[in-house]
Amino acid sequence: MDLRQDLRSTVGDLLPELKDLLKQLVAIPSIAFPDYPKENVQRAHDLIADELRKSGVGDIQVLNLPDTSPVIYARIPPPPGAPTVLLYGHYDVQPSGDESLWNTPPFTPTEQDGAIYGRGAADCKSNVVAHIGALRAYGGKPPVGVTLVIEGQEEFGSGFDDYPAEKPELFQADALLICDAGNIRAGAPTLVTALRGVADVFVEVRTLATPVHSGQFGGAAPDALLALMAGLATLHDAEGNVAVEGLRRDKWTGANYTDEEFAEITGMAPGMPLLGTGPIGERIWYGPAITVIGLDAPPVKTAASAVIPYAKAYLNVRVHPEQDPAEGQRAVIEHLKKVKPYGIELTVTGGDVGSGFAAGTTGPAYAAMREAMGKAWNTEVVDSAMGGSIPLTNSMATANPAAEVIMIGAEDSNCNMHGFNERVLLSELANVALAEAEFFQLFANRMRK
Repeated sequence: MDLRQDLRSTVGDLLPELKDLLKQLVAIPSIAFPDYPKENVQRAHDLIADELRKSGVGDIQVLNLPDTSPVIYARIPPPPGAPTVLLYGHYDVQPSGDESLWNTPPFTPTEQDGAIYGRGAADCKSNVVAHIGALRAYGGKPPVGVTLVIEGQEEFGSGFDDYPAEKPELFQADALLICDAGNIRAGAPTLVTALRGVADVFVEVRTLATPVHSGQFGGAAPDALLALMAGLATLHDAEGNVAVEGLRRDKWTGANYTDEEFAEITGMAPGMPLLGTGPIGERIWYGPAITVIGLDAPPVKTAASAVIPYAKAYLNVRVHPEQDPAEGQRAVIEHLKKVKPYGIELTVTGGDVGSGFAAGTTGPAYAAMREAMGKAWNTEVVDSAMGGSIPLTNSMATANPAAEVIMIGAEDSNCNMHGFNERVLLSELANVALAEAEFFQLFANRMRK
């Protein structure tokens, strides 16, 4: 029987049970943030472990680290001469936010128009279910060795972020499938090849001991908020491009959004212009971004007629995937220290940093996955990137320097992950499971040559 047609029909037959499993998982509010019930995280862990056993995985362990939700660690030995593939995902989810802003209850999975709505449906429970589907397509005996790593605290962060680099012997594989990404648009199979790095910068200014009357002293008394705003305004040019020397930006040659598509995805107000110039992919994936994500200043509702003595801003800096985020952080700090708006010195300090990632794309695993995804979606595969980060990627790569790292997933740009009305398309879930199953055989064939 033709392998491709056999797998396609097999995964198609599995879809009803995969859909039911995804609904069961979405119904569990497995939020690993502080002050949320830990038993819900444990419930999600236990359900996945049970489903893996039903899928033929016999060696299932738990990695228990301090202050970290339990990590599922499971293994299927490789057939003789076959490579090993590590499958990664996470079962924890973001908090739901204001539930009144959801069209359907966030933890009541709702199937509508070919999609399942609910918190975690896309990020990342659908990808965990896709792993299970790929294993079941082979009756639990895939043509490659498999190591499964399903963690439960990715959204909040934990000590597991650095653990693979500390215990590399547990994570050895020929290819790492980091399934916490997705397609640039629904129906467009996408290999994510890069992640931007991130750094935090804090800017503050104090000009007076206390607020003073704006009518009596305004116009000469140094205004801390005005000075802060003037300093922040130098971070970008008149068109919105980042204007800090030392932040890397390169040409982007992969898939791109159109202006109209980007406006729709981000919910831009009608007539609102985009920031910056050049291809959108270059701006959001292969160049820097500086966003003011917090501001300490008197709120409008309680504001008094006074010159502000103190103000502080929190900047989120995104850097090119191959730039050291600490280097990018230093560039922003040095820029702001030199500015001195109105002769007022700004106090600038750095916070956390997280490295970006650029994947190698010329090895046999990438070739096999490109072919597998093309077969699953029956269309051309494109390359894309992510402006966000997947904390574990660099640690996994450090533990496995010879392995190819492949980032895929069932999400798409309209899935609303981390937002209200999160959803995953069942067609994307089925295609990820099929592509993964196809990949197992294609990669095994290539490695045996």
